[in-house]
Amino acid sequence: MRQNGPVLLPLALQKIENEYLLFGAAGLISLVAFVGLILVPAVSSYGRIWEKAAAGFLSLFVLAALVLVGVVVGLAFVYYYNDISDLLHSI
Repeated sequence: MRQNGPVLLPLALQKIENEYLLFGAAGLISLVAFVGLILVPAVSSYGRIWEKAAAGFLSLFVLAALVLVGVVVGLAFVYYYNDISDLLHSI
């Protein structure tokens, strides 16, 4: 027998909004760029295992700094959005 109410889908089957797909794709591209441009050259520059581990660990600080800069720039953009919008409309 079928119920005449709303159908509840499990979380894995629900529709994912476009924003989440775009943010996920941007995060994946950023992670691939970090690994390819920072982590791989840093690790391959050294020969000993402990040096490679240290280079990998220190490159995590570079990743943290890049994330922090991105968050600060994003928050500044959101905070000053009205001023930026007014400035662009006056040009």
